[in-house]
Amino acid sequence: MMWLLYQFPLCPFSRKIRLLMSEKNIPYELRREDPWAASDLFFNLNPAGRTPVVVNEEKSLVLADSRAIAEYFEETVDHAPMLGGTAAGRAEIRRLVALFDENFYADVTAPLLSERMKKRLVLRQPPDSRALREAMKLAHGHLDYLDWLIDNRPWVAGSTMSMADLAAAAQISVADYLGGIDWAGHEQSRGWYAVFKSRPSFRPLLAERMDVIKPPAHYALLDG
Repeated sequence: MMWLLYQFPLCPFSRKIRLLMSEKNIPYELRREDPWAASDLFFNLNPAGRTPVVVNEEKSLVLADSRAIAEYFEETVDHAPMLGGTAAGRAEIRRLVALFDENFYADVTAPLLSERMKKRLVLRQPPDSRALREAMKLAHGHLDYLDWLIDNRPWVAGSTMSMADLAAAAQISVADYLGGIDWAGHEQSRGWYAVFKSRPSFRPLLAERMDVIKPPAHYALLDG
């Protein structure tokens, strides 16, 4: 039973679901959907017009929104639970998923995507250096907090890997691809991320390249 995953390579929410499906051994096939040129078919699948969307034709099932998709797979696939533990533990995982999906995305990933991808590929404009500096400054604050979390627990939300790790790694990997992460002074975050990069679920993401936009040299290094 194969799922179709409509995604965009630098969409962090698509990356989160790719990581989740790989960790849970759920087979899928990728369908690329560029955010600036979404098809009518795609808007029929998701009226919000955003990736990711997963489709299972055998079940006549269409799921949209990365958190809804993640919850569905958590409820239907027992392998590699990513929202496990106590009620309090699950609340902590969800809090941290929201922190990365909403705050890190708004502060860091979205401005980097706008300045370094959309302006280059779609608008044909130079990036706003002030907006880039601000995004990179805010990234430091988020990594300071991640350093503190990893100082106090082996994984982002506790003693085991969870959706919080997938959400954090998805956002950080896109920001890192776009040259927005300065790892200096963030040894805990860097160590956690290096472990994550070496997982089989993450390898395909590190190997992919966007046309025109190339990542920094350290992006795909497993100890970088």
